[in-house]
Amino acid sequence: MLSLYRPGGGWLHRMPAGPKLVFLALAAAVLAALPSTWGSAPTAVGAACLLYIASGVGAAELLRQTWALRGIILVTAAGQLLFLGPESAVANTARVVAALLVAALVPLTTPVAAMLDALERGFEPLRRVGVDPARLALLWTIALTTIPVLARLATEVRDAQRARGLRPSLARGAMPFLVLALRHADDLGDALAARGIR
Repeated sequence: MLSLYRPGGGWLHRMPAGPKLVFLALAAAVLAALPSTWGSAPTAVGAACLLYIASGVGAAELLRQTWALRGIILVTAAGQLLFLGPESAVANTARVVAALLVAALVPLTTPVAAMLDALERGFEPLRRVGVDPARLALLWTIALTTIPVLARLATEVRDAQRARGLRPSLARGAMPFLVLALRHADDLGDALAARGIR
């Protein structure tokens, strides 16, 4: 349920989970920290596209993840345009989307067991201050899988609309998408509770 791993033989698939988490976190942070200028938009988007293609995940998965972010793209762009103007709207939206796309590469190229193990080892020093590394690792793993999960749910809603002869639209698909997302969250909660995690 947690794993959205796509098997592959690219360099990102072969990279150990720990260094990969650090590398992609730094890459996302760099993309998010780019200046709000016209030039930062193609830089951020181009870097995200290059990572997907070079890592072996592919352009099709990039398009699926971007489609899942369409709501975030519209809301972010509209808010930025309203308050900060067109340059900031384009630049900031591109930076946020690129950072989210890069973050989504973690669960797509890392088996969930390897991700949990790497995160738990990384959080081990926090045990000294009363934090359970295993619980924190699980929380981060769930957070990292959020965007790919939403991408899959959005695809399911779109396919269901097409199967019924309807033209897919954001307005028509919002409620089914919300229902699917809540059902997934409920199923995930039940699965965790069944394993004694509360």
